[in-house]
Amino acid sequence: MAKKIEPSPLTLQRIINKSVQKYAGLPAVSFVDGTPMSYSKLGLKINETASLLSSLGLRKGDKVALLGHNMPNWVIAYFSVVSQGMVIVPILPDFSESEIRNVIEHSESKVLFVSDRLTSRIENMEIPGLKARIMLNDLSLASGEQHIVPETVSSDVVEEVKEDDLAAIIYTSGTTGRSKGVMLSHKNIAFVAMQSYTFQSISSADVFLSLLPLSHTYENSIGLIYPIIYGASIYYLEKPPTASALLPALAKIRPTMMLSVPLIMEKLFQNQILKKFSENKFKETIYNTPVFRKLIHHIAGKKLYQTFGGRLVFFGIGGAKLDGTVERFLREANFPYAIGYGLTESAPLLAGAGTKQTKLGSTGFAVQGVDLKISKPDKKGMGEIWAKGPNVMPGYFKNPEATKEVLTQDGWFRTGDYGYLDAHKRLYIKGRMKNTIVSANGENIYPEDIESVINNNQYVLESLVTEEDGFLVAKILLDLNELEKNIEHIKAVIEDKKSKGLHTIQEFDDKYKVWSQQILKKEINNKLSRNSQIKRLELIDKPLEKTATQKIKRFLYTKQTTIKDDKDIL
Repeated sequence: MAKKIEPSPLTLQRIINKSVQKYAGLPAVSFVDGTPMSYSKLGLKINETASLLSSLGLRKGDKVALLGHNMPNWVIAYFSVVSQGMVIVPILPDFSESEIRNVIEHSESKVLFVSDRLTSRIENMEIPGLKARIMLNDLSLASGEQHIVPETVSSDVVEEVKEDDLAAIIYTSGTTGRSKGVMLSHKNIAFVAMQSYTFQSISSADVFLSLLPLSHTYENSIGLIYPIIYGASIYYLEKPPTASALLPALAKIRPTMMLSVPLIMEKLFQNQILKKFSENKFKETIYNTPVFRKLIHHIAGKKLYQTFGGRLVFFGIGGAKLDGTVERFLREANFPYAIGYGLTESAPLLAGAGTKQTKLGSTGFAVQGVDLKISKPDKKGMGEIWAKGPNVMPGYFKNPEATKEVLTQDGWFRTGDYGYLDAHKRLYIKGRMKNTIVSANGENIYPEDIESVINNNQYVLESLVTEEDGFLVAKILLDLNELEKNIEHIKAVIEDKKSKGLHTIQEFDDKYKVWSQQILKKEINNKLSRNSQIKRLELIDKPLEKTATQKIKRFLYTKQTTIKDDKDIL
């Protein structure tokens, strides 16, 4: 087991230079079906690409945008920028054309790296100030760009990067309006990567399989910078992480470490466990008996572990709140899961629990060196989570007003999340303050908790709870495959809709509507508290729009006011 490494100074320049030297002959990055690139080769490619950027006239402090899916060349492009003191501007690959334009223009990027698969989004884009486009697939100037022969940049002319120098500007979703770019320094990012060791040790023998976008701070800090520090190897999928692509990759790579978002494990649990034991009353009764449930989970856990390659020691879950029922399954299955909590503004980790530290419902303890406190706690100790530490951003790029809203004068970061700390300083998250709905009697209602209950229904794929006209409304996407098995009178209609790739329910007959609006609603409300009762179900015909970490973009669907006290809810 490797000892904890503390790079000094805390810069990405220092990290990559030391790792290239220390782990020269070891495999660094690769596609799953590719030939691994050694750390030595990685360093050479980084220097070559940095030379190209230099030949284009870029210097320390200049901004470089990076638009592409996960690949070894994404890593090369990233380090070629930050190792020279330039500022990387990663763009999420699912951003629209208008969002991409806004990011490039607002960040004042001078060069854009773009992968072949995403060139169609920028083909007709003319952006003042953008000097060149570099194709990510071969790290060459795009066709039609002026050809410049790179000049070798010798080490003695590379300017030293300092800890507080700006390393990245991260734009989260929702950039079509007022742009908000999170500025992260070298120290912000390097500190999180370094402190990750306190939750999970790592060595050059470890193998990462990277699934989440590298343009997101979660995967970037913990799934890239962290393993690079210790000389581990990282593998990327050439295709989207569907089951058909992921399962062979798991069998071939047999990763020891992975990062995930809750949705992936929640879907596995719903499809492999819940549905199988909801087929009839006998199976449901067996499953609901604790002693049998634990045995079932234990057996299922062994199979799941083998599915992931059989050598997993760390399966990090973050980016959103994990469903309590799913977490109970993971614990009883003895699956090596870990929990993390943070935001882009904190690069991102604020709290976490390693595989031996998890406790149901908790996101763990504060990262070493980070202070957490609950601001203005109520009688139950609940309040807004505030954080202070070396990982907290200096502010939003060109947006001092928004910066003042979240950063206090004495350095505390207002997370916007409700939570509390227990007697052992474990952190518990209830939900986003802006999502919280206030009931008629003044009680806070957290829609995320209600959605967890709804989503555990065998007929529901996903849901969103909103407030409309003073009542709670649940927008629900139903599982047509499950309905097809259980409701014979709509089978023909479902087949017709599925063949057209639609989920629409507008033409379903009255009997089906009565079932969905009354029986399903009653079944859900029976599991909810009085204050959380659903007044109306609204069936939707397509998946809800989500962020890179699979959180629903609530601002597209919600408006919050006070909930009325409705005595007629089923």
